[in-house]
Amino acid sequence: MSQTDSVPAIEARGLSKTFGGVVAVDDLSLAIAPGEVFGLVGPDGAGKTTTIRMLCGVLRPTSGAASVLGFDVPTETDEVGRRVGYMPQRFSLYPELTVAENLMFRARVHDMAGRVLEERLESLLTLTQLGRFRHRLASALSGGMKQKLALAAALLPAPSVLVLDEPTTGVDPASRGDFWEMLLGLAEKGTTVMAATAYMDEAERCRRVGLLYQGRLLVCGSPDEIRRQAGLSLLLVSCQPLQYGRSALQEASGVRWVKVLGDRLHVALGLGGTADSVQESLERMGVRVTRIEPIEPALEDAFFEFVRSRREAGV
Repeated sequence: MSQTDSVPAIEARGLSKTFGGVVAVDDLSLAIAPGEVFGLVGPDGAGKTTTIRMLCGVLRPTSGAASVLGFDVPTETDEVGRRVGYMPQRFSLYPELTVAENLMFRARVHDMAGRVLEERLESLLTLTQLGRFRHRLASALSGGMKQKLALAAALLPAPSVLVLDEPTTGVDPASRGDFWEMLLGLAEKGTTVMAATAYMDEAERCRRVGLLYQGRLLVCGSPDEIRRQAGLSLLLVSCQPLQYGRSALQEASGVRWVKVLGDRLHVALGLGGTADSVQESLERMGVRVTRIEPIEPALEDAFFEFVRSRREAGV
């Protein structure tokens, strides 16, 4: 079978999965181009892990189809397995083995040996900055280092496609940044990266992002496209007391929704809403406004809007 760059690296067509009558993934269709960095975002229970497991061939779909570089996932499992590096959500290596021993064990699974293996190991230890920890037990690694080891293991057979399920959950911000720099570097060299993530700053790094909610893909596009599609008119409001201000605006005319972000509010305007009307609503309730100004919606604001719209539609 001849593969070309025109063939999607990952493709899903009407992919669905049910568990005992519960729909985990519902009619999902998407195509990810070779060399693309694609983020899959959604709340807990949205179906991200189920989607990833089906795309990797770990879980068989109830209906629909999936392919990797043109190979059918359910029927050409060996071909898919040779091309996909899969990093599950939970650390799945052996805590009683060292970093080097874990990688050697994984190499035997892939029938790797000799000089090719030696060169590959050194390359991955350099990439992940684990070289000086090669003799440390996996159980003694920090959370970020464990994830780097898991990444090295997934990359060992030099896959064309790398699929990661929330790889940086529970990892400190600095380590998360290092991890994503490695992923972006791999993509620059041609590796396709698909990652489920709960962090909006990570989603911003992706070329395209898909929002999964209750098993359905609500929106898919670049971060800028998604922000535009949300069509939000948004205000940043600083006021005292903050929670009282939030309560005052939740029922105010011309306000679509309001949420707290740190020590300020993000206020989405509805029909007839303006900065002046918001300020008047707050001052009428005895809330002191120290700052109010229009802002560009963040990706998180856009996702909040799409989820809220779906809930309002009752679908």
